[in-house]
Amino acid sequence: MSFNYLNHEQIDLEPLKALICSSVAPDNVAFAEAISSQVVIYSADKLRAQIQQERSNLRKIQSEWHWVWQDGPGVLVIKGAFDQALVDEASEAFREIIERERGISRGDHFAKPGANDRVWNAQEKLALLAPNLYARYYANDMLAWACEAWMGPAYQITSQVNSVNPGGEAQVPHRDYHLGFMTPEQASQYPVSVHRLSAHLTLQSAIAHVDMPVESGPTLLLPHSQKFSHGYLLANTPEAHEIFAQHRVQLPLEKGDLLLFSPALLHAAGSNVSRDIKRMANLLQISSAFGRAMETVDRLAMSGLVYPELLKLKQAGALSSQQIAHAVAATAEGYAFPTNLDRDPPIGGLAPKNQQALMLAALEQGWSAEKFSEELDAHAERRRTN
Repeated sequence: MSFNYLNHEQIDLEPLKALICSSVAPDNVAFAEAISSQVVIYSADKLRAQIQQERSNLRKIQSEWHWVWQDGPGVLVIKGAFDQALVDEASEAFREIIERERGISRGDHFAKPGANDRVWNAQEKLALLAPNLYARYYANDMLAWACEAWMGPAYQITSQVNSVNPGGEAQVPHRDYHLGFMTPEQASQYPVSVHRLSAHLTLQSAIAHVDMPVESGPTLLLPHSQKFSHGYLLANTPEAHEIFAQHRVQLPLEKGDLLLFSPALLHAAGSNVSRDIKRMANLLQISSAFGRAMETVDRLAMSGLVYPELLKLKQAGALSSQQIAHAVAATAEGYAFPTNLDRDPPIGGLAPKNQQALMLAALEQGWSAEKFSEELDAHAERRRTN
């Protein structure tokens, strides 16, 4: 193993085994109600009362949450974070969207397409359908304070509603966005510092929209696993999956509860073995505002103009394949996200094809400038929000 890179073919799981045997000392989570199976449990009502009594308690609570996600078990639950009547109102709106979109086949992350009722970009769709409801729903203090606790202000929220029907199978254990949506081979190309950074760029959250007893399949969690250095490289490691199966925990949730965990925590949706519970959750991904370039660049226009010149240089032998790849990397968008997952689903992988992959394929196959321009425009159209 190079000092700055992780080898996805040589993974020592002993450190992971040691980490998941860790335990949380109650002194480290002074504001918590309980510690259940290494998941730290809070009461929203009591937190609000403590903050109202002494405003400085907010920073103390946020510092405690940050410690839980980074150095503690990696996961916490805030009981009663959302008003249940408001959640019911939002659930009805989400069901309306589900029915409106029913029958449209879409790809899914870590699960078979069509196995669940999923709403991509549920945040925007709720805002357009019911803006008053949207405003009341996202005015939630616990959610906002948690977002700020992990990444400060100016965070960005996106949401996907997932309703797992009875009989829905469990997901495979995984980490989440960014590196979690890559194959081990892809993730190993990023230095170890980026593996550490990825966990700090997002915060994963789920709002329970129904009561979720264990038989309905609430999220399976492996506390403390977010601290394992090779966690983004475990997709093809059966022994790691066995460790997950042996040590994962699963807590029932009640309508209105807020689950929050590090994206680096190994987790998976559970199997819904109930007879009649449609396990609905609003899955939130909160992203750092810092994952953006300084300038606005029209990479669509740049790619269209540069492509025919690269094709000429390639055909003339003026540039090597490696040099062409460098030029493409400087020109086209190299990341699949953000995109419109309704029109641009992750079929055949964990992420849709990015602009660079399209451009490289076109050059390899010798597409005409006209054909590339058409495919480039179609690619951009799939990514539009509406």
